[in-house]
Amino acid sequence: MNNNEERCRYEIVRPERGSIADVLRWMLLSDNHAADAFLESSTEYWSSSSSSSSSSDVVYDDDDDDDDDDDKRWVLMMSVIIRKLIGAMAKPMEWSGWVVEYFLNLLSLNGQLLGLLYNLIFSGKGFPHIQERHRSFGPKNRPLPQQHHHHQHPPADANADGHADGRLLDLCILASKLAYENPSFIANVVTHHWNMHFLDFFNSWNEFQKDWSTQVFLMCDTPIDPNFILVSFRGTDPFDAHDWTTDFDYSWYHIPNVGKLHMGFLEALGLGNRADPSTFSKHLLLIPPPPPIIHHNHEMITAYHSVRHRLKTLLLHQHKKAKFIVTGHSLGGALALLFPTILLVHHEYELMQRLQVVYTFGQPRVGDSELGRFMEPHLNYPIPRYFRLVYCNDLVPRIPYDNTTFFFKHFGKCLYFNSRYALHNVDEEPNRNYFGFRYLIPEYINAWWELLRAFAITYMYGEDYKETWCSIFLRLIGLAFPGVSAHSPTDYVNSVRLGS
Repeated sequence: MNNNEERCRYEIVRPERGSIADVLRWMLLSDNHAADAFLESSTEYWSSSSSSSSSSDVVYDDDDDDDDDDDKRWVLMMSVIIRKLIGAMAKPMEWSGWVVEYFLNLLSLNGQLLGLLYNLIFSGKGFPHIQERHRSFGPKNRPLPQQHHHHQHPPADANADGHADGRLLDLCILASKLAYENPSFIANVVTHHWNMHFLDFFNSWNEFQKDWSTQVFLMCDTPIDPNFILVSFRGTDPFDAHDWTTDFDYSWYHIPNVGKLHMGFLEALGLGNRADPSTFSKHLLLIPPPPPIIHHNHEMITAYHSVRHRLKTLLLHQHKKAKFIVTGHSLGGALALLFPTILLVHHEYELMQRLQVVYTFGQPRVGDSELGRFMEPHLNYPIPRYFRLVYCNDLVPRIPYDNTTFFFKHFGKCLYFNSRYALHNVDEEPNRNYFGFRYLIPEYINAWWELLRAFAITYMYGEDYKETWCSIFLRLIGLAFPGVSAHSPTDYVNSVRLGS
């Protein structure tokens, strides 16, 4: 394989290339050629496209058992079916999100339900025109309890001993949750509730989706001589079909000497477009350097380049003693991990020396074991600087699939919290692919426990932990789909604050 071929190794799952008839042919007639219609690969043979340059990764060649290819096709076809179903629900999801968000705004602007009813009956008001979206699906973005209050900011040497710092964890999960809100709401909370300094908000371009679909904000502890700058990526929008299909995508791009990276997450950072796979080598390997993305006569600014440029300005020129922290929930966690990865690929070593820690919450898998070996010396030596938090039965950290057929792997320290918020330090969360049969009944028992706890938690721990009606509605959904409700930021906030 020559250098150009090596730079262009990829595999793309394309639900749009096949039809429902192809899905039915595969399901009813076991026609593997129907499954292959959904796959585009840079290699000559279908099964060999998943081979890795690393000997420890699973290699598929002409000598592999047919069972391996059959297993791979089965998982990929399940991915295609799920993504097609989510795609078919895109508009209803969008409309449902608008209704829920509008209703939440009505409650917020009118002093909750009783205030709304009073305004409607006695003043004839209560339905203002709302211009900015407000996404509050878990606990309110409340000021921190006194024992964690940000008049007492996390110290500059937080995490210096290689252990997760409690105050920093608390700040990061709240910042990860806050990233779901609109920029004015974020700035108000950071400035007036946390007594910190809001720096910037980027609504960034995804060339594949042709949409401003990646949001990230920056803040610091003080405007003058800060100890740290925090970068928080927004996670999966509950009502955005594109975000959910990204989580169930198995497409990858291989960077030589780095590993295979999830293609959908690279696209969310603005580092390529599967419609033209060569764009990944231009953005990642800078061969040749990528031209500006122009859309409707305007240059589109991507998340990776926006944040990198802002951090270099802040850290290398203005605040030379500060370090930076990266965090995110769900999809945001994946982007939080990929961001320093690409900094290393681009040889941004001076900036990487200023990285303090990466905290992710409910993060999906982003790459293979080769990627883990590449990143471990940079993130976990001489002390750990990457911590991955997983709550109980959360589905998202268990996708994309990891078994003998697929290569997606987690790495680094896993802080696992069970349904009682008890902390366990583990290499991998239990039931790593979620669909283990022996975990099925406990998952549903936990879903009922979490619903009952939502009503009792105020009496157990105080008003700071009161759950919104929207959060309780998500608990009800969890009675049917436990892994979905367990993904809520609510349980991650509670795990960090109440965990033992």
